[in-house]
Amino acid sequence: MNRHLEVNPIACAGHGVCAELFPEWIELDDWGYPIIDQGPVPEELLPHADRAVAACPKLALAIRTRAAAAEARSA
Repeated sequence: MNRHLEVNPIACAGHGVCAELFPEWIELDDWGYPIIDQGPVPEELLPHADRAVAACPKLALAIRTRAAAAEARSA
């Protein structure tokens, strides 16, 4: 099952904690907001992704399967 990391740009406040915890997949733009790699997160990196999601102070990150991500965007 492919899991993807997604950010809710409205909820995100640009704290940058996610990029500190998961730099393999997240970089910050010039204003401190995350730029997320759109590919599936490899199994060996999922613990890092989970840690970044759990540490987000605005709960703006989520790990979803591609089907669940498409449903969330259309809702």
